[in-house]
Amino acid sequence: MRFSIRQAAREDAESVAGLGTEFESDLRSLGLPAESSFNAEAYLRDGFGPNPAFSGLVADTGTELLGYLLYHLGYDIDDAARILYVCDLYVRRDSRRQGVGRALMEEAVNMCRELGGSQVCWSVYKSNALAFRFYEGLGASYTKDERLMNLRV
Repeated sequence: MRFSIRQAAREDAESVAGLGTEFESDLRSLGLPAESSFNAEAYLRDGFGPNPAFSGLVADTGTELLGYLLYHLGYDIDDAARILYVCDLYVRRDSRRQGVGRALMEEAVNMCRELGGSQVCWSVYKSNALAFRFYEGLGASYTKDERLMNLRV
């Protein structure tokens, strides 16, 4: 299968939102309470404009999107360097095991390096064994001495 990785664009809103809905369905099948408010409107509102909350990459065949990776930049005090945080990575079920996810992650790693970054970070639901195997296959390691926390506002 031939595809290219490129920066996500405004024109990708409907396709990325549709893939996000597929991802939500996959997470529900793992028993996760996946209720997402992400849609094309949120993609356009939050991913573009003068102060975007995230940027994205897409895997594109020229006629359809096979997957996406949404990310934002941050900073790691310990390394005194930038980090790239992957908010979401999804590849269509029928496009998996064809290098799409790997290509998206490789581009994210390259972008992080080019920015002088020290690491790419993301979180994975505990029950998503397929994702763990995929990321470990890329050489990623599981962070055991930190726990992800959040405070809803």
